[in-house]
Amino acid sequence: MVAAFVLRGLCRAQAALRCAPAELLWVPRRGHRLTPADDELYQRTRISLLQRESPQSMYIDSYSSRGFMVNGNRVLGPCALLPHSVVQWNVGTHRDIIEESFSLFWLLEPRIEIVVVGTGDRTERLQPQVLQALKQRGIAVEVQDTPNACATFNFLCHEGRVTGAALIPPPGGTMLTSLAQAPE
Repeated sequence: MVAAFVLRGLCRAQAALRCAPAELLWVPRRGHRLTPADDELYQRTRISLLQRESPQSMYIDSYSSRGFMVNGNRVLGPCALLPHSVVQWNVGTHRDIIEESFSLFWLLEPRIEIVVVGTGDRTERLQPQVLQALKQRGIAVEVQDTPNACATFNFLCHEGRVTGAALIPPPGGTMLTSLAQAPE
């Protein structure tokens, strides 16, 4: 039995010596081998859905110089997005935004955590007293250009944050379309 084992080893060694030395260098050497059960484990994928997407959450599908598409509904002009509704926002430009422009956001229950403000095609500064009024009421403010504000709002809503948005459409022909939406 030992002789058979030694003979088998010698035959394998002779076959290896017949190969070119370069081939011997490229032979992969592994310290251990995976069992079939381990290989099967790496071929299977499991997905656990922790939370289903809420059908009531707001999502900005697209925007243009005329308004926004929110959850498939067209909204013309500036708008305020609340956790479960959309209302017209009576401002023309960032200069028209005053403390009372945000009064709806601090009257809601549950309390809005953050308001994303889209000021058109560029980021504009809001009046310091407006920002101070929101800060005193415990509402964070993120001021951005409208394209980035739309993306930030969608991201925060997807995270499950209680978020509001105050958006002014950007002038010009800019357009953001959701990947799920077919091109027209």
